Amino acid sequence: MNTLQERIQQLSSDRLAGIRRGIEKEGLRVLPTGGLALTPHPVALGSALTHPHITTDYSESQIELITGAHLGVQDCLDELTAIHQYVYRVLQPQGGEMLWVASMPCNLPTDETIPLARYGNSNVGRAKSVYRMGLGHRYGRRMQTISGIHYNWSLPGVTNEDYFGLIRNFRRHAFVLLYLFGASPALCPCFVEGRTHRLQPLGAAGQSMYLPHATSLRMGRLGYQSDAQASLAVSYNGLQGYADSLHEALTRPYPAYEAVGIRNPGGDYNQLATSLLQIENEFYGTIRPKRTVHTGERPLHALRERGVEYVEVRLMDLDPFVPVGITASTMRLLDVFLLHCLLSDSPPDTPAEIAELRANQLLAAERGRESGLRLQRQGREVPLVEWGGQILAECEPLAAALDTTHQCSDYSAALRDAQALLGRPADTPSARVLDKIETLHGHSFSAFSLSQSLAARDALMERPWQDDQQAQFEAMARQSLSDQQAIEAADSLPFEEWRQRYLSPEGLLV
Repeated sequence: MNTLQERIQQLSSDRLAGIRRGIEKEGLRVLPTGGLALTPHPVALGSALTHPHITTDYSESQIELITGAHLGVQDCLDELTAIHQYVYRVLQPQGGEMLWVASMPCNLPTDETIPLARYGNSNVGRAKSVYRMGLGHRYGRRMQTISGIHYNWSLPGVTNEDYFGLIRNFRRHAFVLLYLFGASPALCPCFVEGRTHRLQPLGAAGQSMYLPHATSLRMGRLGYQSDAQASLAVSYNGLQGYADSLHEALTRPYPAYEAVGIRNPGGDYNQLATSLLQIENEFYGTIRPKRTVHTGERPLHALRERGVEYVEVRLMDLDPFVPVGITASTMRLLDVFLLHCLLSDSPPDTPAEIAELRANQLLAAERGRESGLRLQRQGREVPLVEWGGQILAECEPLAAALDTTHQCSDYSAALRDAQALLGRPADTPSARVLDKIETLHGHSFSAFSLSQSLAARDALMERPWQDDQQAQFEAMARQSLSDQQAIEAADSLPFEEWRQRYLSPEGLLV
């Protein structure tokens, strides 16, 4: 078998230049006071159902911004920035609303007051809202207000088998990214009100809760975790096994969800289905294999029929120190890291290793900066810093190859920065967040996040903005509203019949 170095040498510059990356970035709309904005998704932003770049995530108060797939890191970042600029220009006249720059949410109202996202009267629009109602019943609405950045990535000429090898290695090595980029070590006490947790009060006033060495509470026990989904033994050893695992979760009734029922006694919908997963998107994971779907097509059907098109990296926190939540340097490090996952040997996973990886994720998320922290690697304990250093050292020739392809030194610089952070935990984003909360904001997570949100708003509003950019986004918004109306007009089935057809197990098969 070829060594990693030999595989790198076999990668042509044309293929490396063909890497595509795109971003999906979530963020809560908040008031100038730092409270959640309960207003509807602004009409000037267009239809959340059909707009190609601006939609909502779980809540009507949670905006999701989506770039296209770009060959250049800076091009992707420029598009993300432009989308932000338009959104802020719409939000500012609306009571000074802005986007919350932290992954952990702002001061939240009661759970039932958090508004579910609405997508109009079409069957597909209603289904998206019912799905969110189901998430609320299953996990609580507060958990769904956590926000992050998804990094979508592909390389030309990669097979299904290769992509699943990448996914297995990513899961093995994800602790490196949690350490380097985790930025959610603290949160507002409102988030854990009434819940069992291991957090400590930060400061005497109890304005924040935290863990002293946490990197990403978002990816820990209080974040996107599910006891029900923990029963899923999803294998990433190939498309067939992965698809079969998801198929079972999408079709197997789950007693606790059967008790909730599809509809309440008044006839309103509680959820789309009583299975362990309502739809494919409900499956939580640090990384997913993805394929663009056709209208009305189930994602699992698309994967089975046409294979993996790209991977979606899901563990990145919002960077609260930059206006759009991610930097070009971080994106370049992700490119290098994903190439390393793709090209390194990737033996099949086992149930024992999957359990190890789960434990490692929680350790890295909740104690990642702890001196001497040790993770499990094939049954042996190894220091996080030592293992991370080995992985990043192996990335050096990949960074050099990308530099050569793009005639720059930016990839190697991003890697050197990452390597330096392994020996300087106090300089990691999570440590810097805690430092600012303690030294500048009276131990208040909310005060820190609001200050950073205001700074992001000001920075984006001060950037140059052209009339033609404004006109382009206004046209997209109008077109999206028209597209939504067309979808609503074309509906011919009652919603219940449409729901049953869409969720039919036959739709999951090729």
